[in-house]
Amino acid sequence: MESLRITIPNELFSPAETRHYEGQLAMPVFKAGPDLYSFEQPLAWSADITNTGDAFLVTGMVEGDATTSCARCLEPTSVRCIGEIEGYFLLNGDVEADEEMEGDEFDVLPDDHTIDLVPLIQAALLVEVPLLPLCQDDCKGLCPQCGANLNDGPCGCAPAPDEEAAPGNPFAVLKGLNLEGE
Repeated sequence: MESLRITIPNELFSPAETRHYEGQLAMPVFKAGPDLYSFEQPLAWSADITNTGDAFLVTGMVEGDATTSCARCLEPTSVRCIGEIEGYFLLNGDVEADEEMEGDEFDVLPDDHTIDLVPLIQAALLVEVPLLPLCQDDCKGLCPQCGANLNDGPCGCAPAPDEEAAPGNPFAVLKGLNLEGE
């Protein structure tokens, strides 16, 4: 994956100054938990860097189309990813951040005055990708016996045994319990 470092120009070191940046980032594969997302095309991003007096605030957007496997049937599925880029970089390590901010919500601007947007873009995507990517909301998944894709139709395996007839179900006796009146 390529680097995306922005060097802060001297003009931006004046409080209340803002600079807009935009471009594309090639990120062929992005890992989110057990899922891999493949981006055929580069991600489009835009970011504004604002000097707040004590820090640089980075805000922006990233978007792209990814392909991943459906969590139920394992077929390839497309996912549109649109995320908000956010970052907070203190101008020097001696300045205290807002009391409401925790240590993982900000960084200190490095001595070379560069900000790497890749970790911010990855964080934005991580928040936006689905926890359970599905090819369709009513995906039937795979047959637990033969592994056939049930979206293509029934597989021919014997239907799953009824819950009541399932051996070893310790809660089957509770179905006959009358709780209405004693």
